[in-house]
Amino acid sequence: MTILCSIKFKQICRYNTKKQHWKSGGRINMKYTGMPMGMWLIFNKSFQKNLTEVLKFDTKESRIITAAAKKKYKELIDKLPEFEKKDRFKMNIVSCAMMSAFLLSMPELPEVEAATDYYKQSMMTGFMQWFCRTGGKKKFSESDIEAKKEIAKFKAGDRNPYSWNMEFYEYEDGSGYEARFTTCGICTLMNELGLTKLIPAMCRLDYTMSEADCVSNFAREYTIASGGPYCDCGYTKRSAK
Repeated sequence: MTILCSIKFKQICRYNTKKQHWKSGGRINMKYTGMPMGMWLIFNKSFQKNLTEVLKFDTKESRIITAAAKKKYKELIDKLPEFEKKDRFKMNIVSCAMMSAFLLSMPELPEVEAATDYYKQSMMTGFMQWFCRTGGKKKFSESDIEAKKEIAKFKAGDRNPYSWNMEFYEYEDGSGYEARFTTCGICTLMNELGLTKLIPAMCRLDYTMSEADCVSNFAREYTIASGGPYCDCGYTKRSAK
């Protein structure tokens, strides 16, 4: 899931952080209750459906994979560190954990192209398309720009290897902006899980979600997953020439 949409999505999967989770010399692990549970409840049916519709497993196989994925998902969540309260990237790693859990529960890993389509179809439900359109109404607004600047200052990836560091650049001609990521939590987690070759399946959703917001065009030159120096996420206004 794109970083820039995850901020508002957190309002739907509400959770309360009762205390500061990061302490000197240690960490508190993420809890399944709250956002991770919300993600599962919202998307598990589409992930199961597309095991059959996209990856061509039969109905029985799809049920078995989904049951195993739920168990694996909880295990992955339990091993992740809790994110700082101001860290806006928690939704991204939770989404990655869910996709990874399904991949690891399959009899064999799909090819990148099939995994890309599977993740796209599983995530882009009717609800998600509505969510992207709603978020698009505020994209490029003053509040949107200021929020991105604050995220860039926070540098959560310095303290949490499963989060992100972002640099933010507004285009001089006013046509949009670039969010440039120098660390990537998805790469950290999927590399650890032996899923390196399938990281591009996650990256591709940035294009899909930009198309769905109805206001931006997305462009990218590099990804960390492909050996690039950073992941550049460029968003320009569709009205911009």
